[in-house]
Amino acid sequence: MSKRYDVIVVGVGSMGSAACYHLARRGIKVLGLEQFSLAHELGAHHGQSRVIRLSFYPFAEYIPLLRRAYSLWEELETETDCGLFQVTGVVFMGPPESDLIRRAIDVSRKEELAYEIWDQAQLHQRFPQFHLPAGFQVFYDPQAGYLRPELAVAAQAKLAANLGAEIHSQEPVVEWHTDAEGVVVQTTRQKYEADHLILAGGAWSQQLLAELNLPLTVTRQVLAWYRPDDPQSFALGRFPIWFVEIQPGCGHYGFPLMEGNDGIKIALDKPGQVTSPEAIDRQVSQDDVEDLHEFLSNYIPAAAGELVSATVCLYTNSPDNHFIIDSHPEHDCVTVACGFSGHGFKFSSAVGEVLAELAVEGTTKIPLDFFGLGRLNA
Repeated sequence: MSKRYDVIVVGVGSMGSAACYHLARRGIKVLGLEQFSLAHELGAHHGQSRVIRLSFYPFAEYIPLLRRAYSLWEELETETDCGLFQVTGVVFMGPPESDLIRRAIDVSRKEELAYEIWDQAQLHQRFPQFHLPAGFQVFYDPQAGYLRPELAVAAQAKLAANLGAEIHSQEPVVEWHTDAEGVVVQTTRQKYEADHLILAGGAWSQQLLAELNLPLTVTRQVLAWYRPDDPQSFALGRFPIWFVEIQPGCGHYGFPLMEGNDGIKIALDKPGQVTSPEAIDRQVSQDDVEDLHEFLSNYIPAAAGELVSATVCLYTNSPDNHFIIDSHPEHDCVTVACGFSGHGFKFSSAVGEVLAELAVEGTTKIPLDFFGLGRLNA
């Protein structure tokens, strides 16, 4: 015999855990289904840290969602007091023609955000660890900071459960369909029914939405941690979160030493190797980290020490690298959230609230036309 809920959420990761939490806050009877353990390391939401910033440069359409995300992260940090959100400021560096910095300045001016432009002497005074090529410009965002993704996912799932949600881990979905009463979800354990279904499957979204033939591309991304020569000079407060653009659409970014880490985190922000959740090579090779160590040697030489650890994560990219948040075109009782293209986690607290509003009320106060499925067909 099947069990019935108001809403079923498939995928209790970045977006799904937030959706479960916001649904449970509304008193909704919700079931969250996760095929792996909670806060696992097989998708996109691991790696110990994520940047969050208001000067998010691609398009101003993200700003309402991002402003709401900031407020919700602050609320969640206050409620949990577990260090999952911290404002620290972020330094962006790039050549004179840097598109990253130009667009960050444009958005900051338009949205009246605080920012600073430094020359290299000012950068060296604040953070002498960086060695930049002549002519590089520096943009400082004082409102930016970091999120701890594993802590955030676990905290939202726990809060949802405390509010009455059922969260099932290690329970893959076999298939789903709609009927006259709503939706039916079959897992490897049993059958469930609900009035509404939210599909937030990350890199597994193409399997969950096979009938839509979504043009999503899953890529393999490498993260690494290196032990600096002088750990104290790279401690939080003495070394910033940073991004260096080497060429348009390609750059390196990283974080200071954080509690529990022996190394500073560094990653390459560019399209990775195309793969799938089933075929991905999860072993990190010397070739994978060679570029990262070479970058540190040239730009942050005191950090180019011993490799402490490395891992891979998955980006699920839409064709234009913008989010997909919309109702299923064939089923009004199904909401789709996918294609977050490697920059979604900072928004996830607000995306979860939006998904809850769409499931319960059929509408949301955040403008979503920019993220609709229709643009892909166009």
